[in-house]
Amino acid sequence: MVAALELYLDTDATRRIRVLWEALEAEGVQSLRYLLDQRHRPHVSLAVAPRLDPEQVAGALAGLTVAAPLRLSFQHAGQFVGRVLWLGPTPTPELLAHHAEVHARLTRAGVGLSEHYQPGRWVPHCTLSMRVPNALMAAAVRRCLEVLPIDARVVGAAVTDHARGIAHRLP
Repeated sequence: MVAALELYLDTDATRRIRVLWEALEAEGVQSLRYLLDQRHRPHVSLAVAPRLDPEQVAGALAGLTVAAPLRLSFQHAGQFVGRVLWLGPTPTPELLAHHAEVHARLTRAGVGLSEHYQPGRWVPHCTLSMRVPNALMAAAVRRCLEVLPIDARVVGAAVTDHARGIAHRLP
């Protein structure tokens, strides 16, 4: 498991993604619906690392509104190697600048972060499933396209490390 700095979505967008999780389950695709005893929240991760110290992250980001009032517009579905299915928000200049600022502050504080989430490499996304069977990928993508677009607002942020039971809210 990995630790992440997660941005949470407004109630309507969260509900719509949870409905999509249900539709994927109906297709036979294991979604993130049951992760963490159904406490997993749809989110976009700004940073990922093997471990994150919530106090170190909070200190590095002091004075910054991590849950910036960003508007996200999920316009497409995608797949990462390993059969990971996700929804992607349009990478607006505001989103990319916020991501870059978070990374700059964390890097200056000596927080080690995954290279895949570095500015210039990061693909903003909301993961739907970690293991879509190849035979079901077309049906899963079709389900995603049926609900897009999804407009969302960022309403919260937290440092999470579910393996260690950490969910530390940030401003």
